[in-house]
Amino acid sequence: MELLLKYFDEFTEVQSCQFAALQDLYTDWNSKINVISRKDIYNFYEHHVLHSLAIAARYEFLPGMEILDLGCGGGFPGIPLAIFFPKTQFYLVDCIQKKLRVVAEIARNIGLKNIITQHTRAEDIKNRKFDTVISRAVAPLEDLWKWSRPILKKNIRSDDREEIPNGLICLKGGDLTTEIYKSGLKPYIWEIIKLFNEKYFSQKYLLYVPLKGK
Repeated sequence: MELLLKYFDEFTEVQSCQFAALQDLYTDWNSKINVISRKDIYNFYEHHVLHSLAIAARYEFLPGMEILDLGCGGGFPGIPLAIFFPKTQFYLVDCIQKKLRVVAEIARNIGLKNIITQHTRAEDIKNRKFDTVISRAVAPLEDLWKWSRPILKKNIRSDDREEIPNGLICLKGGDLTTEIYKSGLKPYIWEIIKLFNEKYFSQKYLLYVPLKGK
């Protein structure tokens, strides 16, 4: 928790309590279901919560925006971002029902009201559009964009600032040269270590593919 306060200092009392409760909740659930890597639980706030908040360090989600967490797994980046942006609606989808159960229970335990979970795949979502799609290490960029583009809202908000994203945001690591080339896309790329100066974030990146002009 102290690591979060190193980079963010404007949490409300409610947000602070919600973030502080996460590690014990995930530790408990991880003893029953393999939600996240067991070796990561000792670095929970760095490897999962702060990593997720790299999106919040670069982008702003406005009240009323609808964000889809594609392949949310145990709830990252969706749960930390839902805490950070309490007036934004987050839809967390995954094809593994038991992980969604954990997400729903953790959201209930910490009083998160802005999360909806759904057992589905992004390509099966019909008659629904989102302002932004977020994802963490789920699939190659080419596939993420193929699944995201049809479900992104095409109307541009009146407050069309660069830091308010309308497109796909994903968290990835390693050498992305081949992956980006194969995708045919030209994403904006930020090194997370320049946002959070921690060794763990070396070779970890934040990618943004805007819908506008695509």
